[in-house]
Amino acid sequence: MSDATLPITYSIVGVQKAATSTLFSLLVRHDEVARPAHKELHVFDDEKRDWSAPDLSDYRARVTKPGQRIAGDSTPSYLYWPKALERMHAHNPDMLLIASFRDPIERAFSHWMMQVTRQGKRSDTFPDFDSLVLDWSPPGIPEVKPDGWTTGQLRNFTAVARGFYGRQLERGLAQFPREQWLLIDFIDVVKDEAAVASRLTDFLGLSPYGPIPPDLRRHPTPAVTDRTGPSAEVLQVLAERYADDLALFERLSGLDTSAWPTRRLLDGDLDASELAEKLGRKAAQAG
Repeated sequence: MSDATLPITYSIVGVQKAATSTLFSLLVRHDEVARPAHKELHVFDDEKRDWSAPDLSDYRARVTKPGQRIAGDSTPSYLYWPKALERMHAHNPDMLLIASFRDPIERAFSHWMMQVTRQGKRSDTFPDFDSLVLDWSPPGIPEVKPDGWTTGQLRNFTAVARGFYGRQLERGLAQFPREQWLLIDFIDVVKDEAAVASRLTDFLGLSPYGPIPPDLRRHPTPAVTDRTGPSAEVLQVLAERYADDLALFERLSGLDTSAWPTRRLLDGDLDASELAEKLGRKAAQAG
């Protein structure tokens, strides 16, 4: 086996629960892309590293077959994590960034379901969705780790805060120019993987795919049948909380969010009770 390695020059930086695993799986099946040791390398959100003089010599991927010429990371917490993109820019200001976005309320609920199931036998210690929204939600995205929060809480209890896409993208664009970003709507990944694959290869300068590689990795969320929520009242509160940031995101990204439930709630095109019922069915039938 060759000892040759390639530097990481692109990263799927977000957002969690928005098809980042599908994008990663699609890219590492390309003949010109070297696969990293792990899908999520968690380099720039690693608070144990010495960021005053970081050693990032390990931020590389091994070449395993001829023709591989680029390598990437896929850590969807980078867009949200305090200082992560600043650290990335200091390492490589030419990094190419891929971000997939999903309706913030649906994303937050999917995130909550994931965390409940991850708790296993301790799941009863994790708050219900309504409580997470009302009692465990920072007012925006942190620039530093909030006082009194552990790193684990910053990862696990930020389902709502991670939906402030406008501020996250604004912060990201302050580090990397717009031409170094590929912004994708989760809906497009679900509806037309071939079109998204073409956008990926164009953005990264790769040869076009032939047939789309089969057996892309899926990460369905297990059902959550023993929990309460969400309530229509809290979903409406959450939509209003996202309103200004969603407008900022729409301006910065240029993505059409008219089909997103949060936008439809804000525009009066969707009733919160209808969305609550839909998400409740999702929790009971996930898989």
